[in-house]
Amino acid sequence: QMDVDIDASVPKLKEHGKLRALRKISKVGQITYRVLGFQGDNTVKSQVIGRYLQAEQQGQGDMSLAVIPANYKFKYKGEKTTPDGAQVYSFNVSPHKKKVGLFKGEIELDAKTYLPVMEKGRFVKNPSIFFKKVDFERTFNIQNGVAVPQTMSSTIDARLIGKVELNINYSNFTPNAPDTDETVGNSETASI
Repeated sequence: QMDVDIDASVPKLKEHGKLRALRKISKVGQITYRVLGFQGDNTVKSQVIGRYLQAEQQGQGDMSLAVIPANYKFKYKGEKTTPDGAQVYSFNVSPHKKKVGLFKGEIELDAKTYLPVMEKGRFVKNPSIFFKKVDFERTFNIQNGVAVPQTMSSTIDARLIGKVELNINYSNFTPNAPDTDETVGNSETASI
């Protein structure tokens, strides 16, 4: 499990929202969220943050979206050193077919573990007719042989409302956390 802080805004509408949640991944890979708090505009909560969480849950475990040779062409760009001194291999990636959830862009793999430390690009097929383009960047931290999400930022050009910005920070990763249904503080358990 890990804490998730999601900050989303629709500048043209001057609407903004921040959500804090506990993200759990079960032993079988199912992602669930327990909302710990929200402040901001309800439109952002339901139409931006809620839709993102729903899309993430729907795509979980779908191997047709994995960044693997069966789904992507890889072009080696070279080796480089990250600002924190780690060696990474950099690749351009492009999907074999246009499918919602696949992207064209770049990935960086840790040179020791071959796990992803960064993915960025643009989705090749928009998940909604209301989106013109979706750009994103995700970073990962390698912990105990696992690529743990660290940050995700996305800019969506949406029809009618203009630009939508979404920034997510993941923290307090706890592997093999006990599976409890205890209520934490003033948590909401209702869906978003």
